[in-house]
Amino acid sequence: MATAHAPSTSAGSIRSLIPARLDRLSWSKFHTRLVIALGVAWVLDGLEITIAAAVGSELTKPAALGMSSGAVGDIATWYLVGEVIGAIFFGYLSDRLGRRNLFTITLGVYLVGSALTATAWSGSAGGSSWLYLTRVIAGMGIGGEYAAINSAIDELIPAHYRGRVDIAVNGTYWAGSILGTLGSLVLLNHVADNWGWRIAFLIGPVLALVIIFVRKNLPESPRWLVMHGREREAEEQMDRIEKWSGERAQLDELDDTKAIEVKPSQPFNPWTLLVLLFRRYPSRSTLGASLMITQSFLYNAIFFTYTLVLTKVYGVNPKSAPWYLIAFAAGNLIGPLTIGRLFDTWGRKTMIAGTYILSGVLLAISAELFREGHLNATTQTIWWAVIFFFASSGASAAYLTVSEIFPLEIRAQAIAIFFAIAQAFGLWGPHIYGHLIGDGTDHFKLFVAYLIGAGVMVAGGIVEIFLGVAAERRSLEEVASPIGMVPRIPEFGSGGYGPRRPRGPETPPPYPAG
Repeated sequence: MATAHAPSTSAGSIRSLIPARLDRLSWSKFHTRLVIALGVAWVLDGLEITIAAAVGSELTKPAALGMSSGAVGDIATWYLVGEVIGAIFFGYLSDRLGRRNLFTITLGVYLVGSALTATAWSGSAGGSSWLYLTRVIAGMGIGGEYAAINSAIDELIPAHYRGRVDIAVNGTYWAGSILGTLGSLVLLNHVADNWGWRIAFLIGPVLALVIIFVRKNLPESPRWLVMHGREREAEEQMDRIEKWSGERAQLDELDDTKAIEVKPSQPFNPWTLLVLLFRRYPSRSTLGASLMITQSFLYNAIFFTYTLVLTKVYGVNPKSAPWYLIAFAAGNLIGPLTIGRLFDTWGRKTMIAGTYILSGVLLAISAELFREGHLNATTQTIWWAVIFFFASSGASAAYLTVSEIFPLEIRAQAIAIFFAIAQAFGLWGPHIYGHLIGDGTDHFKLFVAYLIGAGVMVAGGIVEIFLGVAAERRSLEEVASPIGMVPRIPEFGSGGYGPRRPRGPETPPPYPAG
């Protein structure tokens, strides 16, 4: 047996039990606080997207910004562009500078961007340009949050709980959507035209300002510190976490075979990393891209055209449409919160493939009912709520997958790259569906659109069946060996460590940053 601190065994390498110590912890108040403080990122994203959609009609009024409908539609596009830029840029910095530094910076960037949106002036083209710029800034902050926060949560949450926690946190996007819808309804119906939309855009920054103070005492990821050669700091942070968790006494000794030995590696620039991912991890990269692209296409296609379907196809009053959005969002929120634990018990492959394929099949059935004229606005919404009860869990698991199947040294950047790839394809969803909806009179075109979405989700589930990784309740280092890992095998009968094994295809040598 060895003490909780396993000393370095050779020059330039670090030997540590920190991953084992983190995974041995039981759930505590520390983990609850961590999830609340970091998980708000998805609430803010859902809030921003929903508010931007809800205030669109207000921004066309002369008393507001007097924008055209097309210009209002571009608001979401610029926000998504900002998310992609922020994910790649801040994802790189997160792997280079640490999780804690970045999840403070990214929240600050979002706060500034969204607050500045409320200052856009009326009656000139400059107001629209300023609005777009601030949407890009806010999107950059949220995109950076996706990379830094997913990495931090996965590295700090014990393996036994990692799946359900990550899926639930990603699912809270829809809590933000509900909050944004309710806030917009109140403000737009009870506040003057030129002030309601401004106050709506300030809801997120006020929440972010509170969370910044909650986050300031959170620790840096000890795993990240170890991988970057900062052993002493890693031990200090680990001691703090065990003290907060109240389990230091139970973790004073651990089996030495659970220790890992690593050599710090050089950082990767985005291009070098992209080459590494698809050359050294082709099946995992294909899996991550497939899951992210399929869920992004379906969600963007359905969500961003939902109001069009309700108003043009079913004749719903635009002022009543937000109530249908709340029902849709509720189904999306309840799914990850209720069945997320099954991703840890039944397993990743079973649940991810199952949720993707089941949601696709249900969408195809609802498409046929739609074509035959058996649905109205209420029953269509019920069908979508049930479909996305499962699809939301699968979509959240896509983010979980790309954050746990790649080595720690490149985790944040891997999330960012696959997020960017997903958005690049996902942006086509609203474009295709919007044109197929048209004036709402040709139901067959929309029926075809729904079948396309169903087929996309089923395809994602099939990829999971063949390429999925059984990561449930396994240490991150076991799921994906760190790039700087020094593989060793135990000597027979000694309990110690023998010669180093040759590196395999899943443990490539550290490449230069390029």
